[in-house]
Amino acid sequence: MTEGNLTELFFGRSEEAVMLAEKRYGKTCRAFAKRILGSYRDAEEAANDALLAAWNSIPPNRPKCFEAYLYALTRRISIDALRRRTRLKRGGNERAAALEELSECIPSPADVELEAERAELRDMLNAFLDGLPEKTRRIFLQRYWWAMSAKEIAAEAGMKESAVRMQLLRTREKLKEYLEKEVYRNE
Repeated sequence: MTEGNLTELFFGRSEEAVMLAEKRYGKTCRAFAKRILGSYRDAEEAANDALLAAWNSIPPNRPKCFEAYLYALTRRISIDALRRRTRLKRGGNERAAALEELSECIPSPADVELEAERAELRDMLNAFLDGLPEKTRRIFLQRYWWAMSAKEIAAEAGMKESAVRMQLLRTREKLKEYLEKEVYRNE
């Protein structure tokens, strides 16, 4: 079954779509959610919520890539769950730390009210990432998309943890400068 066929099953409101999506993407969604949430039970719930969100949003949405759409839903739901869970107890959590580091240069969802502004920000982020060397981009995405710790990234990249942290700091600084320059240019 192709992704297009799966999307069409969702669009046709076939309950088989949810079962097929769970069979095809469930394990990866749970692993992705577990990396963010740190708990298998919470990850299971987030993955199930992502499937429900896909069911509730297709139609009217018709994603071009169902897999990416489902992973984005899983990520958003996992991050929301993490924020709820850590609202009262700040600090000490690797995933919360990753989100906190980025908060210095990316506005909160409340600041970006219109869909056009979100699309513009997404385009700016994509352009910034496209301009990075591959290794730097990979490290940045491992930290801020996949919520990997600096220690995990260092082990995978064959680098020292301090070098990874320095690379992330420099990349965040470049991102902040880039976004400030782009926003000024677009005003």
